[in-house]
Amino acid sequence: MKRQLSRLSAWLGLVVLVAVPAAPVAAAWEPTKPIELVIPAGTGGGADQMARLIAGIAAKHKLSSQPVIAVNKSGGAGAEGFLHVKGKKGDAYTIIITLSNLFTTPLHTGVPFNWKDLTPIARMALDQFILWVNAETPYKTAKEAIAAVKERADQAERDKKPELRMKMGGTGAAQEDQIITIQVEQAIPGVKFNYVPFKGGGEVCVNLVGKHVDTTVNNPIECVSHWKAGRVRPLAVFDTARIPEAEWKEIPTVKEALGVDLHYLMLRGFFGTPDMPKEAVDWYVGFLKKVYDTPDFQDYLKQGALKPAFAIGAEYVKWVEENEKLHRELMAKGGLLKN
Repeated sequence: MKRQLSRLSAWLGLVVLVAVPAAPVAAAWEPTKPIELVIPAGTGGGADQMARLIAGIAAKHKLSSQPVIAVNKSGGAGAEGFLHVKGKKGDAYTIIITLSNLFTTPLHTGVPFNWKDLTPIARMALDQFILWVNAETPYKTAKEAIAAVKERADQAERDKKPELRMKMGGTGAAQEDQIITIQVEQAIPGVKFNYVPFKGGGEVCVNLVGKHVDTTVNNPIECVSHWKAGRVRPLAVFDTARIPEAEWKEIPTVKEALGVDLHYLMLRGFFGTPDMPKEAVDWYVGFLKKVYDTPDFQDYLKQGALKPAFAIGAEYVKWVEENEKLHRELMAKGGLLKN
């Protein structure tokens, strides 16, 4: 009898084991509605081009089940975009592409925003700057162009007419283009520009083509189409070494061309909303890495002379921290910090 009860107990235990289903494995987070990709800059510039390229790559390679919608919010040197994202705490469907205005806008304007308000996702690349002139000018070298800048600055001083200085076009006021302009003025005696701000880098290069400004320090990607069409001429790159890509490598560094060591690289990265859910952050990290690895994006980096620099986590945060400090120092030296 005891043996029968033992067998019965074992059989019932087996039934219970079979009948109780295993706990379901939680599915990884994926977007279930369109993703808003905020661009804190105007149309046609480097940030705008990269954001719209990423949206196109996502659709082409089916990297997201939902569309990525790029939206420009350039007001207040990008403050409009940053404050928009800051105000969407915990939202998993809003991300922002960032450039140096991540640092410069709050440092110059005092707008209530800091990169620490947002959630770091990934750095995609570092962008370079080039001294450009209109191709119809006689300046074939940076030295010739700077000599002309000095001559005009001297004339403006003699005649007491500041408007006679050569015009430097750039994206925004107290942003990276103006920082570089001030660096050139401080490094080379006698150089003085009239800085003219525009909403985006694409607009800046168009104004150089139209001869509304005399020089610019556009990113390569912002002027490359006009360069290939013979409308503008690159004279020097603001980096420690020449751009290695074949079509760019003949352009000397500023140190080679002018004898002054001026270099500056700009962030091309992504942040999410404050307190973005970790599972959403993980999805965006994976998504952006897939984008980065596509032939389309790699070709874009080469064509636009951007430095490949994918980084996430602690590496990305450390870079941002160091560059916030650098921008504070550069802007203090240039008199661009808010009092």
